[in-house]
Amino acid sequence: MPAYGFAHLRDRRHHPDILEYLERIQDTLDPFHGRFLIHGPPTEVVEGSWPGSMVLIEFPGLAEARAWYASPAYQEILRLRTDHIDGDVVLVEGVGSEYDPRERAEKLRGF
Repeated sequence: MPAYGFAHLRDRRHHPDILEYLERIQDTLDPFHGRFLIHGPPTEVVEGSWPGSMVLIEFPGLAEARAWYASPAYQEILRLRTDHIDGDVVLVEGVGSEYDPRERAEKLRGF
């Protein structure tokens, strides 16, 4: 089951550290087969508001996503981003190609 690293980044402050982070992050993802699906603006908001930008990275599974985030290579560059960009980051397991939201509704009706 694929998993994703999702970041909602707000209050971006341009700084040379951010450029270094961008130059180095792919090397931290490669051992865990992570790849960017979304990386920053533009964002078209169709409901509500969305201050900031988003990043979505796909991994083969949740184990790889967790291992990447905890890896020494990523931890070494993490502060390059967190010192200059406020945001939230989550790791989440995706749903398979056979996912049907009607089944979820049926389970929820059972509660």
